[in-house]
Amino acid sequence: MHIVPFAYSRGCAYTLFCFFYGKGSKNRLYCFYTAAKKNETKKPFPISPPAADERKSTMNKNIAILLQYDGTRYKGWQKQGNTADTIQGKLENILFRLTGTETEVHGSGRTDAGVHAAGQCANFHINTDMSAEEIMDYINEYLPEDIGVIKAWEAAPRFHSRLNAVKKTYRYRIQTGRVPDVLNARYAWVHKESLDANAMKQAASYLIGTHDFKSFTDLKKSKKSTVRTIESIDIVSDSLGITIDITGNSFLYHMVRIIVGVLVEVGEGMRSPEDMPNMMSAYTRAATGILAPAKGLMLMSVFY
Repeated sequence: MHIVPFAYSRGCAYTLFCFFYGKGSKNRLYCFYTAAKKNETKKPFPISPPAADERKSTMNKNIAILLQYDGTRYKGWQKQGNTADTIQGKLENILFRLTGTETEVHGSGRTDAGVHAAGQCANFHINTDMSAEEIMDYINEYLPEDIGVIKAWEAAPRFHSRLNAVKKTYRYRIQTGRVPDVLNARYAWVHKESLDANAMKQAASYLIGTHDFKSFTDLKKSKKSTVRTIESIDIVSDSLGITIDITGNSFLYHMVRIIVGVLVEVGEGMRSPEDMPNMMSAYTRAATGILAPAKGLMLMSVFY
């Protein structure tokens, strides 16, 4: 370390000394001055900028969130140029407000317009010193009441909510019978007429396993495979209706709602459970039934 006088002023009666201290990339220029009249030495302060590894900067974090939403008034998950009423769009607008930069939010699946979620998972990369919980609180402060983040955590840098998902569970609710369930009607297909749950279970059994579900999608042209694996279909009836839980590794566009439409037709007696194999082997949408209303569908959980 070598100290040399840098400047001297008679009027101010101080001498400025400068020196280099440190090795390699951490070698920095320090300066201090002495005041002759007061016989005091000020603490050295750095003049040269700190090395890159010493600078305090915000960290790039991969934040994963678990959220719920009532999809009644939204046009689906995916943001669209002609409307602000999407779940992804709402989240990205809030993150832009937080950071001042465009931030893409990746969802585990693109729920359709009117479809709800109790356990949608999403993730986004963000430069911030805020914790995951602080980010969650900030997002919830500006979200509308029908969307809410219920959990947030810092995920591994390469985690992707859609690409890393191994299976999902969707629930479809059908209200039947003469007694209305008014408070839950917006989350169900109000069918009113009774359905044969046993026949529906029998028909559903043909769908379990790995099959080509080309007949069960409204995706007209695609080079991607339509082969999917359904792990389970649980059909439970109660005094107010029927609940259908479907778990699979992945789902095609409208796949769950088409399956439900076919099962309802079986429950009504319009189709036989034994018709299911022929529908599957037809490989055309024309072979299957109606599209169940979006309001009865809810994404329950995503597995990783």
